[in-house]
Amino acid sequence: PAVHQEQCGQYDPRRRPWFVAASSGPKDVVLVIDISGSMEAYGRMDLAKEAAITIVDTLTVADRVAVISFSSTAYQIGGYSSLVRATNENKERIIQAIKDLKANGSTNFYDAFDTAFNSLEKTIRSESTSGCNIAVLFMTDGQSTVGPGKDEVISLVNDRTEQLATNFNRNTTVFTYSLGYQADHDVTKSIACSTGGIWTPVDELTGDLVTAMSSYYKLFALGLGDGGNEDFAAWVEPYMFRNPAGKMGTTVSVPVYDRSVNPPLFLGVVGVDSYMDAIEKVLGEDSTSSTMLERFVLLSTARCPKIVLSECELDALRFLGGGKEATCGVCNITTYTGIVPEKCPFQSDLPNNLWHNTEMEGMEYEKRACCKSGDTVPSESCPAINSKSTSSSEEKSSTGLIIGVIVALIVALALGAVFIFLLKKRRRMQGSEVQQKQSKASINTTGSNGNGNDEIIVNMNDPPNKKCQQTEPEIGLLRRLSSSINENPNPPPPPEASAPPSPAVNPAFDSRQTV
Repeated sequence: PAVHQEQCGQYDPRRRPWFVAASSGPKDVVLVIDISGSMEAYGRMDLAKEAAITIVDTLTVADRVAVISFSSTAYQIGGYSSLVRATNENKERIIQAIKDLKANGSTNFYDAFDTAFNSLEKTIRSESTSGCNIAVLFMTDGQSTVGPGKDEVISLVNDRTEQLATNFNRNTTVFTYSLGYQADHDVTKSIACSTGGIWTPVDELTGDLVTAMSSYYKLFALGLGDGGNEDFAAWVEPYMFRNPAGKMGTTVSVPVYDRSVNPPLFLGVVGVDSYMDAIEKVLGEDSTSSTMLERFVLLSTARCPKIVLSECELDALRFLGGGKEATCGVCNITTYTGIVPEKCPFQSDLPNNLWHNTEMEGMEYEKRACCKSGDTVPSESCPAINSKSTSSSEEKSSTGLIIGVIVALIVALALGAVFIFLLKKRRRMQGSEVQQKQSKASINTTGSNGNGNDEIIVNMNDPPNKKCQQTEPEIGLLRRLSSSINENPNPPPPPEASAPPSPAVNPAFDSRQTV
């Protein structure tokens, strides 16, 4: 069962056995690892060990595995001479042998491939293989310095893959990886292109060799998307669950595809965990018995994925792993529908939060499964069904509430607009009345005394009935004006204005002159 982790990146399901088993099916895997002296530089040896251990750890009991190390010569590690079943015990032994590898010697490509194919042929002849597809993963950081040259190496690989296909009806795919700027690109890419394989260049400083090498399953995943494998399911060997701790269980998983495109686009894997004690009760066998192990093997090897890909589809996988440089030039395109997934702009392809689904937290199995023991249909008291109906009614009520709030806001805004309009109209009417009243008042605030000087003149000669009709503000204004005039009944006369000078007159037109 899933375990929540506070730090991201600590768990990658793509590297779990149940994921690889469902996405690639049963297979024979041969790892060929360069351990020459140059692998000591830039931590390449540690990268190679980590990648090899990751690949071995993802294999299941339905797979067979062998690891070949090479420098000046090549040999199979772990004390084996052929491929062995990827049981937990065998994987632990191989992983320990990988950890003990030391970098030393020159680089011999020919001996490395020859040893790998010898191990494969011996395993097939002894009928101890998975009986399905073969994957040879070859990793180097340099160029072949001893042994036969480039042409002999490419010819060897082509001949041995054709022999496996002709003599044993086995399909072999060679995956080559060039680690670092000094690594050979010519031979490794030529081998991949000539055998229908995939070559991937990996930068030792910024690249991810683990992800690059462990992504070989993507080619087999395309084969599992074929119509004949729609019902394929993979079982893994029982293992110790982390939650609850110490509980033995297994996982059955199936691949998921988008079948609206051709070839079907691989989306991921869905798996279901089961406790082994429940399976033991049903089958009446011990989970660690050989009979139980054989059951898992038979369940997982029911079908072998058929890999039928066109040259353009193979180039699409090469482009997906190493960009345009990794393609073999058979298709002059960079868009491959169904293989390279299209990303939505401004939106992550990953889910935002994987821990929102907590509806079943703390429930017993019967309640989570929505059925009683022995039944195959949901019961009437199924929590999921009840929660669905409850959530549906809650959604309806919440929708009605939202609509009511919106209508209320619209009505309130309309009433407010009408109120503001009426208020402004009333103020305009009141202002008009005041102006009309003020225009009726016969008050002259400024005038002239005929001498060119301004003075205040109040008309006090209105008839009595006119004065009675004046308003209180007008009467008060008249009183204030009268009082200001009475304060100085004899104001000093204004200074006499001097006569303006006469304009200059042309003597020729002066009428005052006599002839």
